[in-house]
Amino acid sequence: MPDDKPALLRPSARSRAVKNPIIPTVNTWVKQYPGTVSLGQGVAFFSPPNEALRAVKERLHEKQLDLYGPVQGIPELVTALRQKLETKNQVQFDQGQEVFVTAGSNMAFSSLMLALLDPDDEVILLTPFYFNHEMAITLANGKAVLTPTLDNFHPDLDAIKNNISARTKAIVTVSPNNPTAAVYSKEELTEINQLCERHGLYHISDEAYEDFVFEDAEHFSAASLSHSASHTISLYSFSKAYGFAGWRVGYMLVPADLTAALHKIQDTVLISPPIISQLAALGALQADSSYLQTHLNEIKSSRTLCLQALNSSGVLLQEARSEGAFYIFAQIQSQHSDLDTVHHLIREHAVATIPGSAFAKAGYLRISYGALTAQNVEVGMQRLIEGLQQLA
Repeated sequence: MPDDKPALLRPSARSRAVKNPIIPTVNTWVKQYPGTVSLGQGVAFFSPPNEALRAVKERLHEKQLDLYGPVQGIPELVTALRQKLETKNQVQFDQGQEVFVTAGSNMAFSSLMLALLDPDDEVILLTPFYFNHEMAITLANGKAVLTPTLDNFHPDLDAIKNNISARTKAIVTVSPNNPTAAVYSKEELTEINQLCERHGLYHISDEAYEDFVFEDAEHFSAASLSHSASHTISLYSFSKAYGFAGWRVGYMLVPADLTAALHKIQDTVLISPPIISQLAALGALQADSSYLQTHLNEIKSSRTLCLQALNSSGVLLQEARSEGAFYIFAQIQSQHSDLDTVHHLIREHAVATIPGSAFAKAGYLRISYGALTAQNVEVGMQRLIEGLQQLA
């Protein structure tokens, strides 16, 4: 935009402070080179279960699909999600917690920032962070306080404590983690949750990848802790475990005293989550456990192949791990910036990744194997390793 543009005709300072999102940038490069194998965007390779599609087909005639729905979500889905949280996440609904259905968990986080933050309030993000979280905080006129993790990307409790200030409103945890694939232990999450309770802070627990844990790792929901209901917010998504990325269905569990504010925000931004997507989600919850397990087995196979290939290739500065989600966060040898490396890999080797600098950790690549199938996982890894060997 020209420097002489009148100030009143410019976008807001907060929007200008947000970096351009990296995923669309990389996707634009991918489109320029047809045949590129994408190890970039975090999507699952599989489609929604038949139960989801059947639910939509059977109820397409219903008039409610053509109308605005309840701000918080249709009652039958809210009820089903409460049951899921009780049985799977061990949440006790005895202190007035509420379930909100949203258009994906990204919207849930963004709405929360509008509900929680006054200008210059602070939110602690553990680095490497999920970039959309930082963007949402900035757009709400808040400040993301970037807090380093340990060498294994697990929380550094001392660093978190040192970054709490009079302006801190919340601490965010993402487990299983995007981008690092770390899975935080029950003990780690309990300590963070209790730290929030002592300081009067919200613990925002992003659990979008709750189903994707490997080997000895176990997923734990902080909302299952006693005395956690008043300060714990949990975010969930249908995008990963049910192949629902395009349907845009997420949900959050929030303390009762946030419901009025969230009603205002959701009614302003969305009015109500799309009814047809909610019916699909309701059907997905009826899917047999074999649906996810079959796909998880394929993802586990891709994970094993990717880790073995990378760790034996000589292109990494340290051994790569992946405890959960479907990512590998790899420290690479390259004479170029990680963004230039990503562009080179797409242009010269037809394979896409995401630069670590997008997550505030330069010198790394986030490699997503969730979208890979048995047919292209070996091709993708071969191209990636050959490209990195050339750059090393």
